[in-house]
Amino acid sequence: MSGRILIVDDVATNRIVMKVKLSAARYEVVPASSGAEALAIAEAGGIDIVIMDMMMPQMNGAETCRRLRANPATATIPVILVTASEDMQARMEGLSAGADDFLSKPVDEVALLARVRSLLRAREEEREFEARSSALLEMSTPVAMGFAEAGGQAAFQSAPSVGGVGGGLTDGRIAIVGGPESTWLPVQRDRLRPLFRETVRIVARDAALAMTSETAPDLFLIDADLGGRNDGLRLMSELRSRAATRHAAFIILLPPGDSERAATALDLGAADVGYHPFPVDEIAMRIRTQLARKKRADKMRDTLDTGLKLAVIDPLTGLHNRRYGLSHLNRVAARCRAQGIRAGVVLMDIDHFKQVNDTYGHPAGDVVLAKVAQTLDNSLRHEDLVARIGGEEFLAILPDTDINQMRFVAERLRNAVEELRIDVPGGQVLQVTLSIGVALLEDRDDAASRAMETADKALYSAKGAGRNRVRIASGA
Repeated sequence: MSGRILIVDDVATNRIVMKVKLSAARYEVVPASSGAEALAIAEAGGIDIVIMDMMMPQMNGAETCRRLRANPATATIPVILVTASEDMQARMEGLSAGADDFLSKPVDEVALLARVRSLLRAREEEREFEARSSALLEMSTPVAMGFAEAGGQAAFQSAPSVGGVGGGLTDGRIAIVGGPESTWLPVQRDRLRPLFRETVRIVARDAALAMTSETAPDLFLIDADLGGRNDGLRLMSELRSRAATRHAAFIILLPPGDSERAATALDLGAADVGYHPFPVDEIAMRIRTQLARKKRADKMRDTLDTGLKLAVIDPLTGLHNRRYGLSHLNRVAARCRAQGIRAGVVLMDIDHFKQVNDTYGHPAGDVVLAKVAQTLDNSLRHEDLVARIGGEEFLAILPDTDINQMRFVAERLRNAVEELRIDVPGGQVLQVTLSIGVALLEDRDDAASRAMETADKALYSAKGAGRNRVRIASGA
C-alpha cells in the first residue's frame, strides 16, 4: 500500500529512525523539524498521514494537530502522536486536539506499521467518496452535497473534553461486548454512560450477531478474548461482514502491551485498539473520535448515494449515464498517464434498434435496453465501468488492460447479447445484436476524446461490415 507520510520531530535522529522504518515498508517519507514547517507542508497537499512528536519547542504536537484540524485543507489528514509511555496528560491533550492515535517511545515497529495501514485504508475510502462526488459536476460543491459545512469540516473538530466541558454530551449508541467472566463490564459502562447522550449498553455475543439495522449501535467496544482467545476478533469479522453492522466502528480491547494482536485487529478492520486496564477518560476520547468519523462517513454515503442516483444514473437501465461515463473516462486517462498503464474503451450500439421501437413499440424497446444493459454490466469486472451514453449506445471503460484482452472482452460482450432471448410486452421474444468499436487510451493530453473518436470510427466500421461484430481501431 503506497502512502506519503510526514514525519515531524525536532530531533534529527528520531526523524532518521522513523524514516528508516517506514521506507523499508515502501512508504514515501517527508521530514519536518517543527510544527510550523509541518503545517506548511501539509497545506501544500499530498500528505496521507502525519506522525509527530508530542514534545517540540514553540509549537507542540497537540497544538500542531489542533491547527491541522482547524484548516479545511488539512482537517482530514490522520495524525499519530508519539510521546512518553506514561505521559497520560499529554495523551489526553493530544486526543482532545484531534489526534487519531498515540505511539509510545520507543516506537514498536509492528504497532506503527499496523496503524499506518489502517489509517491509509480509511484515507483511501474517503478519497474514493470524494472522487465519486466529483462526477456530480455542477451539483458536487462540498456544501451543496453535504460533504462540508459552513466554517470547515465539522466532523473533524477537536473532541470535547471528557465530561462534556466545552462541548456537551456526545451523540452515539455504544455496545460493550465482553466475556462472561468480565467483571469490568458494568463498572466501565456506568462510567461511560454520563459522557454520551445516547445508550451505552452491555451486549452478549449472540445478541450482537442478531442485531438489525434499527438496533445496531454506532460503535462496538469488544474485548479481544470473550469466551476464549481471539473470540472478540472473530466476532468483529462476523459483524463487519453483515449488512446491519458493517458500517459500525470497532474498538478492540487487549491485554497490556499486546502489539502483535493490536496489529492483527487493525488489519482485520478495527478502527482503534485499547489496552486493559483502560482509563475511562482516554477510552471515552477515542470513542468520540471514532463516532465523529462514523458520523461523517454516514453522511457522505447518504448524500453521495442520493446525489449519484439523481445526477449520474440512467433511470431506465440503472447504468451510469453519459455525464458520469465521460467524466470517469477523463479520470482514468489522467491516471493512465501518471502511472504509465493502459486502459481501453469499448463503444457498443444495438443493431437496428429503431426497428424494435417501430415494430413492437417503445415499451418493448425499453425492456430491450434494460436487459442489454444488465447483461453488459454482469459481463464485466468490478473495476470496469459501463454507461449508457445515448439512446441505444453504450460505453465500457476497462482500466489496466491491453489490446488482446480488449478484443476478448468485446467478443464476450457481443456474444452475451446475441444469446439473449428477451420477453417483451405483447408476448413476443426478441433477439438483438451489438456492433462494437474498440480503442486504447494513448499517452497524450486529449487521450479521452481521442479514444472516443477512434472507437466511434471502429464502431461505424463494424456497422458497415454487416453489424454484429467487433472492430479494433486503426493503430490500436
